[in-house]
Amino acid sequence: MKGRGQMSRKRESAAVGQGGFEPVLHPTDKDPSLHPSEQRSLAGDPESAGTPVLGLSEAPAALPGQWGTVFDQPEPDKLLELTVIVPARNEEDCLAACLESLVSQSEELFKLGREWELIVVDDHSNDRTAAIARGFAGVTVLEAGKLEEGQSKPVWTGKNNAIWTAAKRARGQWLLFTDADTVHEPGNLHRAMHEAERHKVGMLSYSPRQVVSGFWQRSLMPLIFSELALAYPPAKVSNPAERIAAANGQFLLVEREAYRRLGGHAAVSEKVLEDVELAFMAKRRKVGLCFRYAEDAVSTRMYCSTASMIEGWTKNLALLFDNSFALAVWRVIDILLLAAVPLLAVEFWNARLFAHSAQWLIAGWVLALVWVRNLFRFYGRVAKSNFSFVNCALSPLGLPLFVALLYLSWIQHRILKRVSWKGREYAA
Repeated sequence: MKGRGQMSRKRESAAVGQGGFEPVLHPTDKDPSLHPSEQRSLAGDPESAGTPVLGLSEAPAALPGQWGTVFDQPEPDKLLELTVIVPARNEEDCLAACLESLVSQSEELFKLGREWELIVVDDHSNDRTAAIARGFAGVTVLEAGKLEEGQSKPVWTGKNNAIWTAAKRARGQWLLFTDADTVHEPGNLHRAMHEAERHKVGMLSYSPRQVVSGFWQRSLMPLIFSELALAYPPAKVSNPAERIAAANGQFLLVEREAYRRLGGHAAVSEKVLEDVELAFMAKRRKVGLCFRYAEDAVSTRMYCSTASMIEGWTKNLALLFDNSFALAVWRVIDILLLAAVPLLAVEFWNARLFAHSAQWLIAGWVLALVWVRNLFRFYGRVAKSNFSFVNCALSPLGLPLFVALLYLSWIQHRILKRVSWKGREYAA
C-alpha cells in the first residue's frame, strides 16, 4: 500500500507541482459553505461516479488543474505512518493528560519520532499551554500562524488556522486531528489506522465517550447527544449510498492523499463546524467515510465549566440541527408533557368528590397513562446518547437549559450572525 501511495504521490507532483501551499479544488465541486443539515444531494456530482477511492492510489495518475497539494515541502522519500496534530488554545487544565495518553503509545515497533510524530500547535495561548507541551519528550511544538482576515483573503477560525499550520508540514501517511481535551486509550492510534484500512476509507472519525461533571453538564449533555444520534446515525453516515455525513473533530483520522484531495482545512477555513463540512466533502469526493461511537478508543471532557459549555453549544447547535428554533419548540412540548400532564391528572383525581366524579377519575387515569407513555418515549430517545443511567435520568431537568441554548444559538446565527469562542468572534 505504501509503495503504491508513493508512486501516486510522485505522479501527482508531476501534475500539480511540488511545494504548493493552496489547495486546488475541482471547478465543478459544490460549494462547501452550504449548511450541513441541508442534506445536499450527491446526485449529479461529477465526482460521484465510480467506486470509492482511498486517497489517490487507485485514481487516475494525472488530472492537471483538479488536484492540489496542501503540504509546503516536497514529499519525503519515506513517509511516517502517522502524524498526530493537537491544536491547543488555553488548555493548561487538560493538555497534559491528552499528551500523556498519546506519548505513552510509543513503543519499539511504533516509536514516536521514528514511525510517527506528534505536533502540538499553540494557538496564541496566554496560559501555560506551550510550556506543558514542551515538557513532553518527542513532541514538536509550533505556534499557530497569524490569522488571515480581510476581503481579499479567506477568513480563518482559530482552530482551522492552527491545524493548517501543522498539516502543511505533516510527514505521516495518516493525519490524526484530535483535541487537547481528549484522552486516548492504549493502542488506539494503531487500531484506528487498521480500522480505516479494513473499511477501505480515507476518513475515520470517532465520537468519544463524554466525561461530565456538575448538575448542568450531567442533565444537558445526554439531551444534546441523543439528538445528535438521531440526526446523524453512524450507520447512515458510514454508508456511501446515504446523503447524510458527519464527523467529530475530537478524533478525525484522514489518509494523506484523501486530505490532499479534499484541499485540507484551507477548504473549510472559515467554517465553525469544520469537521462536519469535511465529512460532507469526503462523501462527495468518494474518499470513504466511517463514523462511530468509540468509548473503547477515546474519551473527552468537552467543557470544564458551565459557562464554557453554554458558549460552546451556543456556537454549534444552530449548525448541527436543521432548524434549532423548531427543535426548541418540540422540547418545550416535552416540558409540558412531562411536567404539566401529571399535575393535571392530580387535579382531576382531586375532583372525584364532586359531581360526575367517575368521569373525572377516568380522565385522570387517562392522563396518567399518556404521561407514562411519553416518559418511556422520552427516555428511549435519551438512551441513544450513550450516557450513564443516572445522567439520562437527570436529563428532563436539563430541558429548560436546552431550549434556552437552542433559541440563543438560533438568534446568534440567524439574526446577529456572530458567534464567539475562546475570546474570538466569528461571522456566523
